[in-house]
Amino acid sequence: MKKVSFIALAVALVSLFLAGCSSTSNTSSVKEPDTITMAWLPNNASDDFKEARAEINKIIEKATGKKVEDKLTTDYAITIEAIASGNAQLAYVGAQQYIEAHKKNDKVLPLVVNSGNSGTLDDALYYSRILVKKGNEDQYKSGDGYSIDNIAGKKMSFVSTSSTSGCKVPSSAIMATFTKKDQWKNLKQEDLLEGGNGKFFSQVLFGGSHQLSLVNLLTDKADVAAVDDIDVATYVDLTSGVANTPGAVYTVKKDADAPFDKLAGAQYVVIKAVPVLNPPFVVNTGALSQKTIDALTQAFTSDEVANNTKIFFPKGGKGFFFQPQRFVTVEDAWYDPIRDLSK
Repeated sequence: MKKVSFIALAVALVSLFLAGCSSTSNTSSVKEPDTITMAWLPNNASDDFKEARAEINKIIEKATGKKVEDKLTTDYAITIEAIASGNAQLAYVGAQQYIEAHKKNDKVLPLVVNSGNSGTLDDALYYSRILVKKGNEDQYKSGDGYSIDNIAGKKMSFVSTSSTSGCKVPSSAIMATFTKKDQWKNLKQEDLLEGGNGKFFSQVLFGGSHQLSLVNLLTDKADVAAVDDIDVATYVDLTSGVANTPGAVYTVKKDADAPFDKLAGAQYVVIKAVPVLNPPFVVNTGALSQKTIDALTQAFTSDEVANNTKIFFPKGGKGFFFQPQRFVTVEDAWYDPIRDLSK
């Protein structure tokens, strides 16, 4: 009995030792770079957001003790590949880009997201909108409101096939409306991405950013455009109606920076708006250690950062986030409603 007990004890001790080695190996197997690379989508890469980007980088540097360099991308796909491959360890992306990056590499996970004005996830939303140029909105009137029923056959501008609010959400809204009609009952989302004879749209353009998708509309390259509210907010003013509701009219500011510097006074009208889950800061957990990730989470969600007016701007500022929002943690499953749009 003593011999058997001794053997059992020995086996247990060896197992614990091996488990301990395995655990240590897992946490130490991440070889972090000396410099953290932060990837930004084209929408957020302009000089308008330079100060806000720099302030975000200061948070990362202070939390990790590492230098930070920006990767300013010109294409959504570049950003997705950068974070999925680990060439960038952090990125600020939309929900759809996060989902695509996570699908490529399940070690890519959300770190934090900006809350709604409540300071929670309950209202952590922005808007995907379908817009038309002011002067053309009567074509889309329906009773006292507006409808997208007449967008078939028009020239359409999306942002990118990987854009949440600039493609995935608006195309899903179009599908929900038109597949109920006999003529379009077999319509598929991919059918919306190519124009021409016999197609749903006569022509389809991709702006590459929300700003340039709006430019396509205002310069008459497109009749209809998918553009979110947050990425063009610094360039325009709400001049009529209720923000992000059908019938709302927006006007390009007189002092708007490029690409709107020659479009001052140009106006557009919202004909449809759909709420979208806020975009996350994501981390490649295979490229940064848990210790670093925990330090970043603690820093981003701190009151100090929430009160930093270079990150959470007062109304009218030029940044990504606005008072009284703050960063909060978020789980992968929170983005399942966006995943479900592709099912």
